[in-house]
Amino acid sequence: MAIFDLAPAIKISRKIFREKTNQVVLRLVPDTKTGQVAADRTFGLFLVGIFTIGLLALLVINTALAQDAFMLQDLKQQAQILTDQREAILRELAAQSSPDKLAQNAIDLGMIASNKIHFLDLTVGK
Repeated sequence: MAIFDLAPAIKISRKIFREKTNQVVLRLVPDTKTGQVAADRTFGLFLVGIFTIGLLALLVINTALAQDAFMLQDLKQQAQILTDQREAILRELAAQSSPDKLAQNAIDLGMIASNKIHFLDLTVGK
């Protein structure tokens, strides 16, 4: 028997070997008809849902930041108004407590300026 007589048998055995190997490899992956595999539509809807939730969360965060910015602006305006009022009150107090204004207020109340200065001596006891 020559080696050429065995050639078709070798070709057939290689073909059978390849088919069996392909079947084994393909069996490692779950069959799409019987396996629980998510459909493309389900996966797409899942991605759209995640994307929508992310956008809504971003919208809520930006809205909260904008609201805080408006509140901060209002508080700065109130602080400026209060600072202006405080400065006005301090200017009025300084004007009212000047020596000229105090002397004028004393005259308006009927007080008389003293020409003689008297000192008290507490050590004498009188």
